[in-house]
Amino acid sequence: MPPMTGTPAENPLEIRRKRLHFRSLRRGFREVDLVFGTFAAAELAGLSEGEMDQFEALLDVPDQEIWLWLQDKLPVAPEFDTPVFARLKALCHRDRPQWNV
Repeated sequence: MPPMTGTPAENPLEIRRKRLHFRSLRRGFREVDLVFGTFAAAELAGLSEGEMDQFEALLDVPDQEIWLWLQDKLPVAPEFDTPVFARLKALCHRDRPQWNV
């Protein structure tokens, strides 16, 4: 009988995407969880490595601060004012948004 080798190793990018998706759902501030989780479900599979870097950086921003950015109540810090943030913010400005989380 051949030795058990386990499952084939997953692509490192797919592992990273799964980790980012999990983090997007567990930030702690429910409204921000919904925004990040919906974005991750819809967009994460198609993000490049650079875009994943931008998304991961946003995951490290405190909830209250990013919530104020998303609501246009506080200017976005320049280092976080990225195309990924613009796409994330666009979710909040849709007509009748549906949250997929």
